[in-house]
Amino acid sequence: MPKTLYVCYFGIKEPLVQTQVLPYLREILKAGADKEDSGNLGFDSQTSRISRVAILTFEPDFKKQWTPEKLAEEKASLAAEGIDWYYTGYHKWPSVPATFFDILNGARIVWRLQRRNDFDIFHGRVHLATLIAVLVRKFSKTKPKILFDIRGFFPEEYTDAGVWPEGGWLYRSAKRVERWLMREADGFVVLTEKARDILFPGSAETGLDEKGRPVEVIPCCVDLERFAEAGPDARTAIRSELGITERMVLTYVGSFGGWYLTDEMIDLFAAARERDPNYFVLILTQRDREKVAGLLASRGFNKDDFFVVSVLPAEVPRYLAASDVAVSLIKAYYSKQSSSPTKLAEYLACGLPVIANRGVGDVDKVLEQNGVGVLLRDFSKESYRAALKEVEELGGFGQRCRETASREFDLVTVGGERYRRIYRNLIGNG
Repeated sequence: MPKTLYVCYFGIKEPLVQTQVLPYLREILKAGADKEDSGNLGFDSQTSRISRVAILTFEPDFKKQWTPEKLAEEKASLAAEGIDWYYTGYHKWPSVPATFFDILNGARIVWRLQRRNDFDIFHGRVHLATLIAVLVRKFSKTKPKILFDIRGFFPEEYTDAGVWPEGGWLYRSAKRVERWLMREADGFVVLTEKARDILFPGSAETGLDEKGRPVEVIPCCVDLERFAEAGPDARTAIRSELGITERMVLTYVGSFGGWYLTDEMIDLFAAARERDPNYFVLILTQRDREKVAGLLASRGFNKDDFFVVSVLPAEVPRYLAASDVAVSLIKAYYSKQSSSPTKLAEYLACGLPVIANRGVGDVDKVLEQNGVGVLLRDFSKESYRAALKEVEELGGFGQRCRETASREFDLVTVGGERYRRIYRNLIGNG
């Protein structure tokens, strides 16, 4: 039965891998299990079912982070789920030579794994991982299918962020590599309908690009069962713990700076407090807690008016249960049309309406069509106040938000099924 190798340029313990990559791999292992769906594609479910999934990760600070005992434990845990874990070190500096080394080293490892395992599919997460996969296939006797999991507009992200100069040699080189990968790949995954319309016009109707290759839109999904605990009992417990039993709670989950509109979010929090001193701000972030707390204090927040904390991913649903309204403000650059904020799915799964800005992936469409949030007109105080008033007046939003999360972002019925579908399609066309 078919086997796949997933190449991922991140470490196995990074939150993104734990909450996105590994859950999807577990879903991919179910490919072909649904006899009705596989029959619709014209091949037998038992011969098309993925029998084994392997993942190659690039581990930062490898010698510091991993002991032989920890490596053995992690490998055994994943193997018990049908996932074989392979790893190598990640190199950061100097940037370009380090990345070039990782590409060559990754290709060497994948080539060796292919000779040993004869994988049917190489699944590359974003450009660099897919480049490794394509290079190996060029020099391999067997020719596994290439699934290009594009995720975002990688070259444009680097120019939008100011890392690369627009039109510079790094950008031009990345675009040439991207065009080559697009020609070589056998199937594609993007995060948003906007990205599909840009890269694969017409594929929304057929599910195929102009060359007949499958294209799937798979947003950043969440395990709804994990967020089911964000119910009344959890809400009462965490609000009592925070001492906010009767307050309106405005929440943000994620980083500050970079793509995220820090000043604008602080302005929104301040506008909420001016509108109603009863507002309480809850922030879950992994970095810069003291800096964020200082920004809030500088805008007149007392220490009893906010709480900034770092929590494990497993604790996020519990804290979101305490909330009433959530915030997601992201710089609306061109590259962000391909972005699917995980926080949006998490907020909706917990029944929270969302205040967001326009121009980020499919966020506008999700909020407007489902009536589960408010889009800012601009970043003025008047717009903040209007958005807060509108979101406060949303009726019956809790159940509507959860239904939207189930329909748009469920790990199993949306993300898992679409990955299974594209895998069955690739295997069926083998």
